[in-house]
Amino acid sequence: MRDRFSMRVRLRSLMVVLVLALGAGVAHGKECEGVVFADQVETDGGRLQLNGLGLRQATLFKVDVYVAGLYLSQISSDAASILELDMPTQIVLHFVRDVERKALIEGWDAGFGSNAGDATAALTARIETFKGMMADVQTGDRLDFLYIPGVGTRVSVKGTSQGTIQGADFAQALYGIWLGPRPPNTDLKSGLLGGTCE
Repeated sequence: MRDRFSMRVRLRSLMVVLVLALGAGVAHGKECEGVVFADQVETDGGRLQLNGLGLRQATLFKVDVYVAGLYLSQISSDAASILELDMPTQIVLHFVRDVERKALIEGWDAGFGSNAGDATAALTARIETFKGMMADVQTGDRLDFLYIPGVGTRVSVKGTSQGTIQGADFAQALYGIWLGPRPPNTDLKSGLLGGTCE
């Protein structure tokens, strides 16, 4: 009897240790508008850390469109240094409402036009290629943009790779949509740089 009791105690102790050990490996995340982003992600560019979350709102009525997460090799609150893009960088857009492809493209046109400035002309062909990768998105869908120095910007739409767009200049223009002087909304930029997501 004692042997059985002793065995049960040992098994329970072992289970507690295993649960604690497994729990220690669980990745925690940050949340905005009910969307949770992992603190770290593994990419072809290595392990990236969540720098911040921002909420994209549209129109005067502040309609929530997507939550954006910015991942960097090193945490930074300096938009200018991030846009130098000397390290892998990823932006993930998690949509909280349905958006038609046409509206997405209009948004990209406005974003590039507001932030790329004189560089827009040299980027026209690549911007058109980028827009051609877009599709209608529904609530819960994601767009992922991963820049790897020397490789380019890898575009994924709803979990499916759409290809890679070459050039640091394109990546700077793309990330500049959120981190440049005229982001879609200022709270979005602030959140990506480590501020509050609101």
